Amino acid sequence: MDHRNRVVVVMVPFVAHGHLNQLIHLSNLVSAHNIPVHFICTAAILHQARTRVHSLATNQINFYEFSTPPFRSPPPDPSIAFPSHLQSSFDSTLHLRQPVAELVISLSKKAARVVVIHDTLMSYVVQDVVVIGNVETFNFRPLSAFYYFWDFWEKLGRPFEVDETVYKKLPSQDGIATPEFKAFVRLQFPHMNNVVGDLLDSSRVIEGEYIEYLEKEEISGKKKIWAIGPFNPVQNESDVTVLENRHRCLQWLDKQSADSVIYVSFGTTTTFSKYQIRELAIGLEKSEKRFIWVVRAADVGDVVRFEDGSVELPDGFEEKVKGRGLVERGWAPQLEILGHFATGGFMTHCGWNSCMESISMGVPMATWPMHSDQPRNAVLITEVLGIGVAVKHWEHRDELVRDVVVKEAVEKLMGSKEGEEVRKSAAKLGDNIKKSMMEGGESRLEMDSFISYINR
Repeated sequence: MDHRNRVVVVMVPFVAHGHLNQLIHLSNLVSAHNIPVHFICTAAILHQARTRVHSLATNQINFYEFSTPPFRSPPPDPSIAFPSHLQSSFDSTLHLRQPVAELVISLSKKAARVVVIHDTLMSYVVQDVVVIGNVETFNFRPLSAFYYFWDFWEKLGRPFEVDETVYKKLPSQDGIATPEFKAFVRLQFPHMNNVVGDLLDSSRVIEGEYIEYLEKEEISGKKKIWAIGPFNPVQNESDVTVLENRHRCLQWLDKQSADSVIYVSFGTTTTFSKYQIRELAIGLEKSEKRFIWVVRAADVGDVVRFEDGSVELPDGFEEKVKGRGLVERGWAPQLEILGHFATGGFMTHCGWNSCMESISMGVPMATWPMHSDQPRNAVLITEVLGIGVAVKHWEHRDELVRDVVVKEAVEKLMGSKEGEEVRKSAAKLGDNIKKSMMEGGESRLEMDSFISYINR
C-alpha cells in the first residue's frame, strides 16, 4: 500500500497496563477511520496486552516489539501503596528513545504526515522526533481533566479565580508517589510542551467545566485540547452477543438478577496485605450482597517470566459465600463485567481507566484510592459527579479498612436510599455518554474534529 500521500499515526504508550489499555482502545478508534496505526511496545507488555485485550484484531494496527535491557523485577510490596516495584520497568522505557526516533524517521520518508501520540510519561522518549518536518506530536494525558486542572492551577499559582468549594474538599498530594517516580516524571517535563495539543480520555459530558478551564491560555498556552473519550468501547445491551466460550465471570453474571452484583477490583498495581485481604473478605461476607472479587497480586515489571503468587483468603471463605460470591484469581474481563446487566456497583481504586469504564457503563462506584491521581478522582466521583460512595478517604490512607466499613459501603451502594440516588445519577451519566458517542454527539464531534485535523 502506498502511504506517501497518507497520514500515519504512531502510538507510544507507557508500560503500565491502565495507560497501555487506553492507547490500544484509541488505536482502534483511529484505525476505524482508515488511518494506519503503528503501535510501539516492549515485548513483555505486548505479550500481556494480547492476553488481556480482546480488541487487538485489526489489520490497520502494526505492532512493534522493541527490547529493553534486562531490569530487576521484584514482587509487589503490600506495605507500599504506590507500585514502586515497577520502577525499574518504568526506567527501562528510557532506552526506547533511539528505536522510536529511527522508526518515526523511516515512516516520515514514506508518509505525507506522521502523527505521534505519546503518553506524557514517554515525552523523554519522543523528544527527537519533533524536529522532523512532517511530524506532529500530541500528548496523551491519561488522567482526568479534574486532576490535571487542579494540579496545574495550584502549581501555576492560581492564575485565575474559580469557585473554591471543590478545591477545599481535595485531599493533599502527600504520599501519592515515591521520590523515584517523581524523579522519572521530572525527566519528562522539559519535553511535554513540544506538542500540537493534548488528547484526553474524557468527555465534556463528564468533565466539561474542567476541560474548559484547561483550555484557558493561562493553563495550556496555545495548545489545542481534544476530549475524545471514552476510548473504551461503549455498547448498548442490544449490541451484546452471547458467545459460547464466555469468561466464567460473565457466565456467572448471566444467572444473577439485574443490578444485584458488586464488582470488586483494585486494578493492576495494587497488592493488599494479608490483614487487609482478611478484612475485605469478612466485610463482603457480612454484607450478604452478591459480588465478584478479583483477587490477584499486582503486575510485575517482567510479566513474561512472572508466576502470579496466590493471594491467601481466610479459611473457609469461598465455601461460605458459594453461590453468592465469585472469586476470580486470574485476569477478569472488566469492561464486559461492568457492561453486564447484573453488575450494579464497582468497588475500585479509582484509576482513571477504571473510572472511565465504569462511568461509560453507567455503573456507580465505591471508592478506595491507593496512589497517584486516585485520591482526587475519588472526590470527582463522590463529591462532584455524585456517582459513588466512599469506602476509604485519603487522610486515612495508612489505616486498615475494617470489615464493618467494607460492609457498610457495600450496603450503602447496593441497598440504601442514598445508594439509589447515586445509581440513578450513574445510569443517567452513562446514558448521556452513549448519546454523546452517536452522530452529532459531543464526544463524536470531538473525535471527528481531531481526525479531520490530522487528515487536513
